[in-house]
Amino acid sequence: MNTLITYLKHVREEFAHIVWPTRHKAISHTFVVIFIAAAIALLVGLLDYLFGLGVNRIIIGG
Repeated sequence: MNTLITYLKHVREEFAHIVWPTRHKAISHTFVVIFIAAAIALLVGLLDYLFGLGVNRIIIGG
């Protein structure tokens, strides 16, 4: 039990060293992440569609 308490004290000390981002920076970084995720999702969806068309042409033969 003593080691758990010591561990939690160290965790509390480390939290004092954290530099939290400003509200503006956190919001702007969130939008960047959402934009990049949406762009990647669109790219993967487009590639899936194109490869699907290619496989259908090979299988069906057209």
